Amino acid sequence: MSETRSPRETFHVLLDGITAGRFTELAALYSEDVVVETPLEPGGPGRFEGRKVLAERFALLGEQSPLELSHRNVVVRETDDPEVIVAEWDYEVRHRTTGRSLTAANIQVLRVRDGLIVHSRDFHDHLALALLTGTLPQLVAALESE
Repeated sequence: MSETRSPRETFHVLLDGITAGRFTELAALYSEDVVVETPLEPGGPGRFEGRKVLAERFALLGEQSPLELSHRNVVVRETDDPEVIVAEWDYEVRHRTTGRSLTAANIQVLRVRDGLIVHSRDFHDHLALALLTGTLPQLVAALESE
């Protein structure tokens, strides 16, 4: 019988999968009824519900993202709730086409039950990523139309 991953271990599997570009594998780390919130994503939906929706989002990222990511300065903090961790890290981001790069800060608050992420609040530097990918003008236009 295999041992269930801890919240910390689950986060590290997620982070390693993202930085390795293994997006098609990531949805398996989430429960069927997962809720992922991205409250700081400008112009984004801000909330995703269900593994299927998340799998579609990850597949799209895997197909379309021009970015290469590596992580550094990873700190994972335990909380008084054994299911909840707070992870902080930086992505070193490089655009494959332009060669431009930057550092983007990230924080995730994860609730992990039985080795699967059941809830996530993700705080990423979306504006820096939009600037790097050249999508900032579209982002500004979308925000102005709201």
